[in-house]
Amino acid sequence: MLTHKQFVKRMLRKPAVRAEFKALEPEFALLDQLLKARARAGLSQAEVARRMGTHAPAVARLEASLGSGGHSPSISTLRKYAAAVGKKLLVRLG
Repeated sequence: MLTHKQFVKRMLRKPAVRAEFKALEPEFALLDQLLKARARAGLSQAEVARRMGTHAPAVARLEASLGSGGHSPSISTLRKYAAAVGKKLLVRLG
């Protein structure tokens, strides 16, 4: 049986999969930052949601959408998330 890491490595050998993965890199990087900030703050999705003035399923959808390339969250939503985990949203063009 393949591990997740082995499966990803095998799938990324396919040009179409590699291209799609590359296209989603900014979303994956943002998701990674959000999840790390939430973990460092020691907060659950429900706690982040309460601080944002929303419900846990909304935070779950926000995090899931970044991992799937789905709906992109607004700057306002990202700002609220950042504040909820004790951070400040910074946007850079590189």
